[in-house]
Amino acid sequence: MKAAVMRGVGQPLTIEEVDVARPIGREVLVRVAATGVCHSDLHIIEGLYPGDFPCILGHESAGVVEEVGDQVSYFSPGDHVISCLSVFCGHCEACVTGHLVNCERPQDVNRRPGEAPRLSQKGEVVHQFYNLSSFAEYMLVHEHAIVKIRKDMPLDRAALIGCGVTTGVGAVHNTAKIEVGSTVAVIGLGGVGLSAVNGAAISGAGRIIAIDTVGSKLNLARHFGATDVVDASREDPVEAVRRMTGAGVHYSFEAIGLKETSEQAFEMLRPGGTATVIGMIPVGQKVEIDGESLLFEKKLQGSNMGSNRFRVDMPRYVDFYLAGKLHLDEMITERVQLEQINEAFAAMKTGEVARSVIMFN
Repeated sequence: MKAAVMRGVGQPLTIEEVDVARPIGREVLVRVAATGVCHSDLHIIEGLYPGDFPCILGHESAGVVEEVGDQVSYFSPGDHVISCLSVFCGHCEACVTGHLVNCERPQDVNRRPGEAPRLSQKGEVVHQFYNLSSFAEYMLVHEHAIVKIRKDMPLDRAALIGCGVTTGVGAVHNTAKIEVGSTVAVIGLGGVGLSAVNGAAISGAGRIIAIDTVGSKLNLARHFGATDVVDASREDPVEAVRRMTGAGVHYSFEAIGLKETSEQAFEMLRPGGTATVIGMIPVGQKVEIDGESLLFEKKLQGSNMGSNRFRVDMPRYVDFYLAGKLHLDEMITERVQLEQINEAFAAMKTGEVARSVIMFN
């Protein structure tokens, strides 16, 4: 199969032929229809998070089941599916208490020592990214890495649900659990931030303040449900939010992954407010908050993939989209071919695109 292979930090991805094994046991072979280009992949390329090389990145995807292993009962060839990097073992304490996103033993879904690798090239192992690797024509995954969806859902939009949408909407619905009528601020309006804005609107937030430095994203945020926007290149976002709300917001969400914006998310809270950091802050970087603020019951928390239960959440998000509540069409800035993947990452780094989606024939 054709795949985009990463061979080292900072190097362009190269389009190569890679061998994919047949599914065994509880594995599923998926023909990839579409996959989003996500910041999580860029973090690996830039060396901000560790990785094994050579590898195939990609995780925000949707496709069609081609073949299943002999122990699979949930999927059949022809099923439409969405992938999720929150692969779960199903038997650790986190899984059996309903916290699949914090699975303690995701390695249990890998092939065992002595078994042939799922991906290889000339007899050498090609590593999977979070047990997925969707920058390729096919994915070979454990059945706990995908979810079945209805077939009237367009697969290019379904792919966005595989990471960005689930991360953003889930942070609002599952992690923060915002109340109807509450005030919300979202810092960073890429795919995840726009999804958080959309999720806040679906949850009935009374006021949603969208914050970014790119005018086109601020305009787009209004379509996703923002009631107010702040251009952080022109004014201090903390001062702007306090001016708009008086005491600050009930809930803030940081969707970039920076120390400064994470601290701003905490600073713009009202007493009793909660700041949720969705973005991936680089390994080793510290976030500082004013200790006195804790006396006012302000909270700073993280969110891992929207605290998802993806087998439940993702089909619901599909229903939201088909009912006109979840805005996915406008999130796709461009559709590209696999050969254009490096250009898609370059466009992401400019901050001008919400999401690029790689389409497979």
